[in-house]
Amino acid sequence: MAEERVAPYGSWSSPITSDLIVAATIGLGEVALDGETVYWLESRPEEGGRSVLMRRSRSGEIAEVTPPLAKGEQGFSVRTRVHEYGGGAYLVGEGVVYFSNDRDQRLYRQEPGALPTPITEEPKEERGLRYADGVFDRVRRRIIAVREEHKDREPPTNTLAAITLDGSSPQSILVTGSDFYAAPRLSPDGQTLAWLEWDHPNMPWDGTRLMVGRIAADGRVAERRMVAGGAEESILEPRWSPSGVLYFLSDKSGWWNLYRIEGEGAEAIYPLQAEFGRPAWAFRASSYAFLSPQLLFCAFQKDGLSELAAIDLKTLAMSKVATRFTDISSLRAGGEWVYFRGGSSKRLPAIVTLSPSTGEAEILRASSAEDPGAYEGYISPPQPITFATARGLPAHALFYPPKNRDFAAPPGELPPLLLRAHGGPTGAASSTLDWTVQFWTSRGFAFCDVNYGGSSGYGRAYRERLRGNWGVVDVEDCVNAARHLAAERRVDARRMAIRGGSAGGFTALAALTFHDVFATGASYYGIGDLEALAKETHKFESRYLDGLIGPYPEARELYRLRSPLHSTLRLNVPVALFQGSEDRVVPPDQAEAMANALKEKGLPVQYLLFCGEQHGFRRAETIRRALDAELYFYSVFLSRTKLSF
Repeated sequence: MAEERVAPYGSWSSPITSDLIVAATIGLGEVALDGETVYWLESRPEEGGRSVLMRRSRSGEIAEVTPPLAKGEQGFSVRTRVHEYGGGAYLVGEGVVYFSNDRDQRLYRQEPGALPTPITEEPKEERGLRYADGVFDRVRRRIIAVREEHKDREPPTNTLAAITLDGSSPQSILVTGSDFYAAPRLSPDGQTLAWLEWDHPNMPWDGTRLMVGRIAADGRVAERRMVAGGAEESILEPRWSPSGVLYFLSDKSGWWNLYRIEGEGAEAIYPLQAEFGRPAWAFRASSYAFLSPQLLFCAFQKDGLSELAAIDLKTLAMSKVATRFTDISSLRAGGEWVYFRGGSSKRLPAIVTLSPSTGEAEILRASSAEDPGAYEGYISPPQPITFATARGLPAHALFYPPKNRDFAAPPGELPPLLLRAHGGPTGAASSTLDWTVQFWTSRGFAFCDVNYGGSSGYGRAYRERLRGNWGVVDVEDCVNAARHLAAERRVDARRMAIRGGSAGGFTALAALTFHDVFATGASYYGIGDLEALAKETHKFESRYLDGLIGPYPEARELYRLRSPLHSTLRLNVPVALFQGSEDRVVPPDQAEAMANALKEKGLPVQYLLFCGEQHGFRRAETIRRALDAELYFYSVFLSRTKLSF
């Protein structure tokens, strides 16, 4: 082994480059089963962020289902924009695939070996009719799905609609009247429909209603009634067992736990101070599945880590299933196997099949062609930390110290800190191996992923620390995490930066504006003006700030007080801003206004606008350029030599 070179933290060269990240990494998700055939989605940065449906046959052959790109054409991309965040973009039965195409948002039918054909009409407005989270109604040869209709200068209308499998008949609206719908699910006999609905100002993690209705002879939904939930109880993932019992997740105990309805009441399956669900930003999450009428498999989160377990539905006894994966989602079960998207601190996300009887696991598709073992000397494992917040309550984070087998720092030097505020703000830091984190730590940066108050995975009370306190609790927790690490001399207090995307971008900007802890930072499609966000954002989040800050316009002054854009006189450090031109969640004028304000003040600012990108970058060239630009920015403004500007 070559002798280590001595070089300052933050200056180390690394084989984990932006080229490696975008060339080797794909997004994975939305696992589905059709008999013994497994399907999943791949998001490919090298194909402009195109989302491709993949299939693994019973014989083990893996193939693309979505037709490949033709030269000079956009091709098909399996993605829905309902609620802007999507999810539930496809379903499959008897080998026939039905999917939402991103370009026009129409539903397409694709027979084996054939090209897709549309089964919904072309909307009058671009992407004016959108569909998600569909379920087969095999008795009536149709799909029941969430439908979102967009009309010029009017708020979108959300309904549950029925679409014939070949598109030969007009659509029919089955359920309407609420602001939002999700998870239409038919009983095994096809006679009862369950679904979720909720109204402004709630988000689905605040309060939802679990409804059921009988399918009448004419195909409409009759005798509707609420069986669980309410304005202050969040219901997730309704699902019928093979024997026709309705199961779901509820947080009425303070934790998203499993329940079922037999008769009139709801019965807790296995009460546990752990989260069986996650905030429903996207459709068709799946944290549990039935292997048989008597056996249910589930994944729950406890102390930031996932565990896999089996529950006997007769005795309600739970037995944990040993697995090397600590982050499990999109769980399905069929035959003798359990399928999921899994990862850990040593393993990149992958589509996994696991035998519950033997514990044997097989990787069907890894998110990266690179073997993490080849980079062992450059990979920093996460270290969970707990620290005190401004309110005397504990908060949590994952800390990654610098690591690079080729380099050592000069004696006595402490590393610069790069702290990340996750999005949501109900999201959570994951312990799964992330090339982006290792990009920084292998260059000599310490990295801290903060699960500030408001994060999911720690119960409803922890999630609701942010109620009325967005821009306060999240910011204080990030500031205190940095101070905690500096006080323990694990990082250099003079060289600390904060970064974040979306809601995390707001937290980063607010921390830079209202506190003097960080020397610089970066916002990815973040919010600088809360008042503008309340006026401009899309329907799904248009009342989200009511709970996070207060009703608008009644609380207008509070919106302005917490907005970094309206307090730039207090901001005295350089800032990097990255934004997509087609972002409907946080429109580009947010970043532009922030950049202009900083320029007028004479502060160094880096503003990169990426044409064609939306909320969350998907294209390889965008991801590469933004990451390299951010690294250059920190190389200048986290230098050991204090710069003047």
